[in-house]
Amino acid sequence: MYNAEIETMPLPRLRALQDQRLQDLVAAVYSKVPHYHKAFDELGIVPTAITSVKDIARLPFTKKSALRDNYPFDLFAVPMDTVSRLHCSSGTTGKPIVVGYTAQDLDVFSELIARSLYATGCRPGMKLQNAYGYGLFTGGLGLHYGAERLGMTVIPVSGGMTDRQLMLLKDFQPEALCCTPSYAQTIAEELVKKGMTLSDINLKYAILGAEPWTEAIRGQVEAGLNVKASNIYGLSEVMGPGVSVEDVDERGTGSYIWEDHFFPEIVDKDTGEPVPEGEPGVLVLTTLTKQAIPMIRYWTNDITNIYYDKGAKRTHIKMGAIRGRADDMLIIRGVNLFHTQVEDIIEGIKDISPNYQLIVFRAGNMDEVEVLAEVSENFLKSLDIAEKDHFEQHDRVVALRGFFSKKIKDVIGLSMRVKLVLPYDIPRSEGGKLNRITDKRKQ
Repeated sequence: MYNAEIETMPLPRLRALQDQRLQDLVAAVYSKVPHYHKAFDELGIVPTAITSVKDIARLPFTKKSALRDNYPFDLFAVPMDTVSRLHCSSGTTGKPIVVGYTAQDLDVFSELIARSLYATGCRPGMKLQNAYGYGLFTGGLGLHYGAERLGMTVIPVSGGMTDRQLMLLKDFQPEALCCTPSYAQTIAEELVKKGMTLSDINLKYAILGAEPWTEAIRGQVEAGLNVKASNIYGLSEVMGPGVSVEDVDERGTGSYIWEDHFFPEIVDKDTGEPVPEGEPGVLVLTTLTKQAIPMIRYWTNDITNIYYDKGAKRTHIKMGAIRGRADDMLIIRGVNLFHTQVEDIIEGIKDISPNYQLIVFRAGNMDEVEVLAEVSENFLKSLDIAEKDHFEQHDRVVALRGFFSKKIKDVIGLSMRVKLVLPYDIPRSEGGKLNRITDKRKQ
């Protein structure tokens, strides 16, 4: 382990550390951040009354609207001349969400990334090809400095430019790659298109994050790049990547949340009340050590669950895979729908690839969903059709479409239109990211 003393700290000691850090945090934000001073006063909260993490449910949630309302720097708890770096998270409308870091914040950021990379199999002396975007996005620079802290050689290629990514994978022979899961799929697909083989590259590990993904995608990436692929999770408002991570030897069993720096909760998305351990709900995170822009009970909007894994290497709590976002939940004819429910069905159908998209639209007075899904390369080859124009009418495509449609109806309880398309037909962004939901009702 990178920091065995912390990563295996007995829970009573970990709780005592969290209790003290929460007390310090509450006192600091009350005295230094007007937003929290007002919020505490409105609830009648005296900072000295918060003595342990058991009291945390008494504190108010912080939602993204608070960052927008206090744009750009009114949530900061330190003078601006002590802020070493500013980052922004992109938004679809309006001004970006601004976050800041003191020198100590950046030191913690780098330490947690180094800790996370070590858990994924990376070691000092290895080369890391960093295909996360640099700039205002926290991913690129966060992984960069953490990898250097670990003692790795960083190749800062940034996102996109897939031909260059392939060239560097071949010429520089890095052992590790970090990017989004969908971009890792793109790189694997392009490797085949360019006539390259796995013997041309030296990858052993892939560190993937910034979007939800499934075991089916993991399998495709691991086979396509000959790697062990681990999930890394984070968000700019809390720190960036490195809030949690999978251990390379425990892949698929959840991601460790670094509890010495973040206190996690799972709450009901409608009531905000805590849910039992292991049950799904909205992930809420409190930053226990962040100086520049500390967050009290930040409402991430990510749907997941948390649980202690008694057979695991570390004592820190784990979080399950992100099932979707609370605001991504679609209500279709009275039925709650997350796109990951469709993804779960696709995992069990070998002839359909993990690349899919839901198109939501209105037909008269009814909401409808069309599922676009790419068939697998092997399925397409097995059809042996000369003209791809005849693809949709092929008997086996018609049968597969019918089977998939029936599975959706049986499992989810909704009738959806299904359209099977050729591999690579669903548009990707330059970074290889595939938008899972297009809601035409909002257009």
